[in-house]
Amino acid sequence: MSSIVLNILFASSLVLATSAGTAPAHGPRWRAATEPELRKLIPARAPVVKENIETEFRTASGVTDGRGKFIAGVVMITAGYSAEGKYSHFFITQVPLKLGTMRLAPGEYVFGYQRIDNDLIRVNFYRASNGETIGTVDARVNRKSSMVRSLLINPPVDGRALIQVGRFFFEYKIE
Repeated sequence: MSSIVLNILFASSLVLATSAGTAPAHGPRWRAATEPELRKLIPARAPVVKENIETEFRTASGVTDGRGKFIAGVVMITAGYSAEGKYSHFFITQVPLKLGTMRLAPGEYVFGYQRIDNDLIRVNFYRASNGETIGTVDARVNRKSSMVRSLLINPPVDGRALIQVGRFFFEYKIE
């Protein structure tokens, strides 16, 4: 072999050897959770403070990283419970999340919301076990779609995604 060919082969092997170690690391690929996965995760009765509030499974939504971690939620049937008017949804995260300026550690939460105006609702998060206030995030009306969902949790792409409640949505980030 000529020295030029050997130099090209050597240079090519150096490029391949060094680039293999510097490729960007991608996290798990999130996807929508299947109905059987959600049935294992979403309780028929959500433990909220000192009550077990019935959930409406047909409204369940969630995502998974395919490695056993989930973010999911469901509407609760709060009529007749102390939660009526305060909480409307049960929410589970198995990974740390950031919603606006609020951070959620892995755990179980409940949330409710108040309409601020036609374009905005304020979503209030509480710890499910004791009702402790965690924080709020503002959700804006979805002008790109007229679809109304009780709850829709979209899979994150590059760690960011949207949660839709009714006609409103807010962003979440995986930390």
